[in-house]
Order: sequence, then structure tokens, then C-alpha cells
Amino acid sequence: HSMRHLPRLALAAVILASLVSTSATASTMYRYKDSNGRMVISNTVPSESTTRGYEILNDKGRVIQVIAPAPTEEELADRDAQKKRKQALEEQRREDAELLRTFSHPDDAVKALRRKLQELESISQLKRGNISVIESQLQEQQSKAADLERSGREVPDNLRNRIDRLRSQILDIEREISAQSQETQSIREAFEDKIERLEELTGQERTLELNPPTTSSEVSDKP
Repeated sequence: HSMRHLPRLALAAVILASLVSTSATASTMYRYKDSNGRMVISNTVPSESTTRGYEILNDKGRVIQVIAPAPTEEELADRDAQKKRKQALEEQRREDAELLRTFSHPDDAVKALRRKLQELESISQLKRGNISVIESQLQEQQSKAADLERSGREVPDNLRNRIDRLRSQILDIEREISAQSQETQSIREAFEDKIERLEELTGQERTLELNPPTTSSEVSDKP
């Protein structure tokens, strides 16, 4: 009865909207392959078929949209590998740009390596000098302990503790020198990689030896 009270134009609009909605619903069809690989056309797509991809058809049976199948594990792995390769290339470009900002020629990197090696060697020499000093102190304390033992007297605890402490100091410094030696090797290898990369980027080869000069006849590298 309520329809009778609607103006004719409004009533026509309601009927038209209803027809359009019904027509749109009826005209939306899907084409997909079922689990047996057979092509199916239906107004719905089972959830298990959506992963295989499907097509949306209009009322004339023409494809108006293609929904791609879900990627396989291999495709996902390939995408991930491509992404990682792209990230690696971008990182390489950044590193190359930074390298060229720091060194304009492979020899510049060689000079920087030499300065670093000389610095580390100076530190090692100081530590070896400290070991020599402590070893002298240790020998002195050990001689005192030996004299006491020869005379039949007991070595006091403070003297034993002093000897143990000096030995421990020597071991600590030796460990530091060993760790620094490993650090030096890592630095050398990193610089060798940089120098080789600079040769590739600049098209120029280094003309200097990697090791610092050992004779005063060579010209100083300092900038």
C-alpha cells in the first residue's frame, strides 16, 4: 500500500534501481579451473579455486578482469631473491659512491692503509716494550723468591701475589697484541678489497706497494 503513495517518478526510480541491481548480480560470472583442471563458469568462485586465478565475465561472456593466481613457493622465493639482488646492487652503488668520495685514485687508498698499518705497528711496539719492562720486574721478583727459598725461608704471600700479578699482566698484553694482529689482518684485507674496487671504478691501477716503506729514501705518504 505504501507504494501507492509514492510519486510516479520516485516509484520508477526504485523499480529501475532494483532492476539494475538484479541485472548486475545476474550478469557477473566467473570462469575458473576446478581441482581437476576443468574450466568452469559460475556466478561464484569456490575459495579453493581463487588461488588458481580466475576471470570475471560480463553478460556477453567477455573477460572484463583477470585475477592472477596466487604465487607458488618457487615464485615467492624467486621474488625474494630478486629483491635481495636489487638491495645488494643498491648497497654496492652506495658503497662505490662513498669510496670515490674518499679516494680519487687507488694509490690514495694504499697510502691510507700504510698510515693505518704504521699506527697499529707503533701501538704493538709500545705493548711489546711494556712486556719487556714487566718481564724485567718479574725476573727481579722471581730472583728474590729464589734467594729466599735457597736460604730456607718461606716466600711471603705478598711476593707470590706480586709475581702472579706480573705474569697475568704479561698474558693480558700478549692477548691484546694477538687481537690487534687479527684486527690488522682484517683491516689489510678490507683495504685490499677497496683498492681492487677502486681500480675497477677508476680504470687505474695502484703504483704503490701495500706495506709501509721501510727505508727513509722513499717519499713520505702523508698528505
